[in-house]
Amino acid sequence: MRFIRPALVALAGCALALAVPTGAAFAAKGWFSWTGPKGAPFYVQNPPDGRCLTMSDEARGAHNGTAVPATLFTDRTCKKGALRLSPGKDAPHSLRFASVRFGSR
Repeated sequence: MRFIRPALVALAGCALALAVPTGAAFAAKGWFSWTGPKGAPFYVQNPPDGRCLTMSDEARGAHNGTAVPATLFTDRTCKKGALRLSPGKDAPHSLRFASVRFGSR
């Protein structure tokens, strides 16, 4: 009896550890790219889902190569001027944005 209880606790702990999703499950799989100052290309691979990402410089001409929607914002706080960009779609090249959020929010 003394050996069975610790063994059951260890098995339950292993099962729980395997059932909990890892951080990678909360990433927008794929590439998000845009054009920066002087036409320089920029990209991010597997961006975090649900977080507001701010652009440090001029950003325009976004391409959403991820598997989830991306929302572009004109302000740096992901609150104003939203444009939803479906997976695989391009934003107009003239559209400038200051932040982006991935996922269904």
